[in-house]
Amino acid sequence: MIEEIVLQYLDTVLDVPAYMEMPELPPPQFVLVEKTGGSTKNHIESATLALQSYAGSLYLAAELNEKVKKAMDNIAALTDISSSKRNTDYNYTDTTRKQYRYQAVYDLVY
Repeated sequence: MIEEIVLQYLDTVLDVPAYMEMPELPPPQFVLVEKTGGSTKNHIESATLALQSYAGSLYLAAELNEKVKKAMDNIAALTDISSSKRNTDYNYTDTTRKQYRYQAVYDLVY
């Protein structure tokens, strides 16, 4: 499962935890990993992942997003990942929960 590979990778390279769902008691900074799509062609898997960087301020969320992008730009060094391409990233503050976050969207081939 690609989400698990990415989650484990981020846990080793980031200094904040990564989750696949919102924790009951979220830490001050963390990353959520969500698969938003995927396909298979000629036995080659691809997936689109959204990585949401949460923090206590907009600046800290943007800073964490930069760390996530750097990590994801290097994830293809793993033997399970063939390529990693950033689709987009942007301020994605959750106004309903009043939580600062950024979102980076990546297309992976694995």
